[in-house]
Amino acid sequence: EMELLKKIRSELDNGNPIRNVELTDDEKNLLRDSNLLTLKKILYVANVSEDEASTADEKNQYVQKLKGLAEKQNARVIAISARVESEIAELDPDEAREFLSELGLKNSGLDRLIHAAFDLLGLMTFLTAGEDECRAWTIQKGTPAQKAAGKIHSDIERGFIRAEIVNYDDLVRAGSMLAAREKGQIRLEGKDYIMQDGDVTYFRFNV
Repeated sequence: EMELLKKIRSELDNGNPIRNVELTDDEKNLLRDSNLLTLKKILYVANVSEDEASTADEKNQYVQKLKGLAEKQNARVIAISARVESEIAELDPDEAREFLSELGLKNSGLDRLIHAAFDLLGLMTFLTAGEDECRAWTIQKGTPAQKAAGKIHSDIERGFIRAEIVNYDDLVRAGSMLAAREKGQIRLEGKDYIMQDGDVTYFRFNV
């Protein structure tokens, strides 16, 4: 650990953020309790004009310069128009979608920011749906089904039997779980199945 800290100090003395330093998994574990600020990942958000909302990522010279800086820091950049976000916040969902379409945008800046942050942190979402409520659960990418079940409750993880899963888009197109089941779109997966972003899941368990 001391040798690793000497290496880290040398990098910091040279102005190099630790996120740029190649570290093994063991070294990352050793540094976990150090709470090094420059080990944290960075996402820059560039505020652009309404006219550039759909083109700034490729054409705005300042966004390009920021991307150059971000690349050196192993960081990411997303361009958003605060004016556009302010305007769509006052519209109902249908009007907001129409307004975004007129600007050449598929999603709001807030949605893109959330997706970028999730991707940067290696996170994803799976869903559970029932008569009482629908919920989204955030987990790390690469999480197996049994461990994901523990996100809901430790008893579900401990007594895991299997997961019934349907892709969100397939479910929306089918219209209901029953229709998706009739189309054979609901899969039975075991404890080692790696959860995918947007999986709509029902965990069967016994404790």
